[in-house]
Amino acid sequence: MKREIISLQEVTFTYAEEDIGIRPAIQNVSYTINEGEWVAIVGHNGSGKSTLARLMNGLLFPQTGTVRIFGEPLNEHNLWDTRSKMGMVFQNPDNQFVGATVQDDVAFALENNGIPFEEMVERVHASLAKVKMSDFMNSEPHHLSGGQKQRVAIAGAIALQPSILLLDEATSMLDPQGREEVLQTVHELRKETDLTVISITHDLEEALLADRVIVMNQGEKYATGSPHEVFERGQELIDLGLDLPFAMNMSRLLRAQGVQLVADHMSEEELVNDLWTSHFNK
Repeated sequence: MKREIISLQEVTFTYAEEDIGIRPAIQNVSYTINEGEWVAIVGHNGSGKSTLARLMNGLLFPQTGTVRIFGEPLNEHNLWDTRSKMGMVFQNPDNQFVGATVQDDVAFALENNGIPFEEMVERVHASLAKVKMSDFMNSEPHHLSGGQKQRVAIAGAIALQPSILLLDEATSMLDPQGREEVLQTVHELRKETDLTVISITHDLEEALLADRVIVMNQGEKYATGSPHEVFERGQELIDLGLDLPFAMNMSRLLRAQGVQLVADHMSEEELVNDLWTSHFNK
């Protein structure tokens, strides 16, 4: 059985803001993430999912409850050591770039962590190769497309050889092609390593790729399960302000028009196969 890598135990966090007063963001949330899992945390704006990301990487500490990383309670004493094992990719890649070239940017965190030069060069080349960005090593980051920028950001994160990759709305500003590039990169990285992936997202197409989905609503854990188990809730998710995956929406529209389908399909491939088998392959 895989070891526990992140655990939240009855965690509560409340913001105190001058204009609106006390605002509960996370209320009594508990969950565990095991090594090698891909867990998607989804929810509408204000559901608490971004606060969870900050609690897991130590930007915030809970008022009550405990956050454990690698079995140890996260605190100010072990914060920097814990962060060194966690790669972060944020919503806007431009906010992460500090180097004049792609390779300079990937090398930045390695240099700050005191990695010897020869090893640093090897890691930069290897991480850029993994995200298929070797040909852009000497390019200026601001000349890249959105998807390419995020792949470089991922390269910078994995160059540190983390155990955990945390994606905080990392695909929300990308066009469909850029989103597909980034998610395919993460998928391939997981096949090659035992990387644990946590994606904070409102994109249910992205959540489909996860092993497990946690749905947040108004600061509380609303539901958890496999993508299939969670998306079967259908109208419940819509009522929470979430959308359903494209194939599931299309399945529902086709049913409304009298088209008989075996099920509401999660993926486009399943939907096409059902249509082909039931209606065209006779």
